[in-house]
Amino acid sequence: MKLTAMAPECGVEVSGVELATCNDAQMQDIKNAIYEHGVAVFRDQEFTPEEHIAFAKRWGGIDINNYFPLNEAYPEIALVKKEPDQQTNIGGAWHTDHSYDQIPAMGSILVARVLPPAGGDTMWAHMGAAYDALPDDLKEEIEGLEAFHTADHVYKSDGLYAQTDQGKSLRGHDVDTGAVHPVVIRHPHTGRKLLYVNTAFTIHFVGQTREESLPLLSKLFAAALTKTNQCRLEWKPGTVAIWDNRTTWHNAINDYQGHAREMHRITLSGEAIAA
Repeated sequence: MKLTAMAPECGVEVSGVELATCNDAQMQDIKNAIYEHGVAVFRDQEFTPEEHIAFAKRWGGIDINNYFPLNEAYPEIALVKKEPDQQTNIGGAWHTDHSYDQIPAMGSILVARVLPPAGGDTMWAHMGAAYDALPDDLKEEIEGLEAFHTADHVYKSDGLYAQTDQGKSLRGHDVDTGAVHPVVIRHPHTGRKLLYVNTAFTIHFVGQTREESLPLLSKLFAAALTKTNQCRLEWKPGTVAIWDNRTTWHNAINDYQGHAREMHRITLSGEAIAA
């Protein structure tokens, strides 16, 4: 396997391996690369739905998505899709998947199935690099803080998506979410400190109101995106991306109006996170 950096502090492109047939040693190298770099990209993969599921099971459990439409034949696979006549896409803002769960998902394996002729890139940002770049006084200010995360304002029947042309496509309007996590966590495998807040699902700090929390939250959100900790993926047929939710934010760019885009996503079960 060959690893090529996508950006100075985020993302790696991996060549010389077939995900569907990789051996155990290659699998461990893939995991380590994702834990360290946040996201790994694989090109020219022949990856059937059955192989997608089998590969995901080698990581451990699969979290069935509560909100996205599911592949009828393979319910482990969620469909992240946008029709040509839809204006709104899924995930079109910086966020971290499943931070609203008590045990957040480890990450996702996303496979390109239908792509627009141009556009539809995905960006990631590394939250280890983001934390490292914080000034010392800000690191001291957030040490020991915890924050409340929820997705109710996004996916509920009166939430943000319900007000868009994606509303009828999504499920889980009656699902209740909410979890408290440290603002700074340690990665369970690398031990690296990570900034663990995100613009979509982090609502307030424990012991503070939303209004009281916003000045510091806004400061952290702005500081989380640096020139060197972001990478951008141009999808092509046969591209697979695997990312670590603990380590990264991501953002699906919505710049392909009038064209369809469909991605197949399997969400990988995580483990408890801690300061």
